[in-house]
Amino acid sequence: MKGSWSTLASYWQVTKPRTWFLLTFTGFCGAIVGFGVFGKNIDWYIVTLATLAIALGSAGANAITCYIDRDIDAVMDRTKTRPLPSGKIRPAEKALYFGLALSTIAVAISLMLNLICFGLMLFGLIDNILIYSKWLKRRNPINIIAGGFSGGAPAMIGYSAATTENLALGLVIAALVVLWIPTHIWSLALRYKEDYAKVRVPMLPVVVPEKVAIRCIASTSVLMVAFSLVPVLMGVFRALYMMVAFIFGALILVFNFLLTIRPNVKRAWLVFKLSSPYLAALFMSMVLDVFFPIYL
Repeated sequence: MKGSWSTLASYWQVTKPRTWFLLTFTGFCGAIVGFGVFGKNIDWYIVTLATLAIALGSAGANAITCYIDRDIDAVMDRTKTRPLPSGKIRPAEKALYFGLALSTIAVAISLMLNLICFGLMLFGLIDNILIYSKWLKRRNPINIIAGGFSGGAPAMIGYSAATTENLALGLVIAALVVLWIPTHIWSLALRYKEDYAKVRVPMLPVVVPEKVAIRCIASTSVLMVAFSLVPVLMGVFRALYMMVAFIFGALILVFNFLLTIRPNVKRAWLVFKLSSPYLAALFMSMVLDVFFPIYL
């Protein structure tokens, strides 16, 4: 019994749950907003299907990318205890087949929703697995920018599952995630740049001077916070969302300012740790704003 639980835990870990939890949350919120912003009753069957598809697709893609990265994961201190480099899943191909199975189910469920969700699911998987992990990650420092589009796919899938009206709003919501990814990943890479350098993965903090990398992180953070106000300018969200966007956005900018004037690993790690709560708070406030509007 103990061995079975250990095996299940390893397969759970190979999906990188902390990553797909957040992306699935953005998709769930996107679906709720898609229903609520047009005054529709929430179809919980659709929300459940969309959330399940996003969770399986994100988890499946992570399992596949763990298989692709198993050689460099074995060298990097941050990742060498993962299930594949540590030998908890043998042979490594089992993780690949597991990821392919999850991804296939996700694609099938997305097709049940509509063709837009189906196309977005395929796009997200291809961008993450092939364009980012297989092609660009070890070749070009723009890897996370090109691969970041897959991060916005879950939010757009959730929104499109609920409605195909005003897709521009769905694109704006998804773009928030895309703009969030460089701050999140580059601040992590700054903390572990020696690890990335050791395996010759050209993350931005590895290929440019530290001060330049920090300015890039700060610049993308400013762009992200500024763009977070676009839904307010569109007249979709009101005071509650705006307050959350201002408060959490100000925190992000303050931490980035401190990192810029006094760069060190500890401050880079704080920026990374704050980035996920920032995105979660932003999406939660979208849902609350739709159903509990506060007018100024």
